[in-house]
Amino acid sequence: MYVGRIVSVGRTREGSNAVMYRVSSRSFANRQCVEIAGRLVVVPREGHQDDVLKNPYIAYNCLRVVGSWAVAANGTHTDPIAEKLELGLPPRDALVATLLALDYEKDDYSTPRIAGVLPLDGDQAWLGIVRNDALVVRAVDLQAGRACYVATYEADDVRAEQTVDFDASDAHGAAQYCVDGGYFAELTNAVCSGVAFSMGTRFDLATTLVPARS
Repeated sequence: MYVGRIVSVGRTREGSNAVMYRVSSRSFANRQCVEIAGRLVVVPREGHQDDVLKNPYIAYNCLRVVGSWAVAANGTHTDPIAEKLELGLPPRDALVATLLALDYEKDDYSTPRIAGVLPLDGDQAWLGIVRNDALVVRAVDLQAGRACYVATYEADDVRAEQTVDFDASDAHGAAQYCVDGGYFAELTNAVCSGVAFSMGTRFDLATTLVPARS
């Protein structure tokens, strides 16, 4: 099943919190997730830099860590959410204010904006989405061995049934898991992913890249 971009928040069986972002794409598959100055950024792969001239929405910061929070999102709303958290706004308010202000993407598909906010060591995370017909922001409880997700298509709401098995031993394992682990392996057209993974007093960042499709 194709669901487009995915944001997921979860907890490993050993108790580490993780927020995962996955690019799944049929139109712009030649992208990668890279770490630049302590944040994860989605950019075109080498040789495909001109893709940003075809669609301005395909390159953006997708994951940022601010203090004891990690933010993942599928567009330019990553930064204002992170900045509001840094100013002391609660996660719900940071998500609602930003998603309402920026609204869904004005591309050919009216692509929703999705986002997740995860605490370093808390028991509750937040997921949000703004579509052309709704704005939804909900808290989700973090459970050992489980992850909740929201996607731009099909799974375009924050629903209890969008909770799946999840486990990883580190950030690299989590980045790989959201590409081809468990239920995520059933979701098609994976391109790349990025993760913030709690390790004691810090978040570790990691990325993975799916081989380019011919």
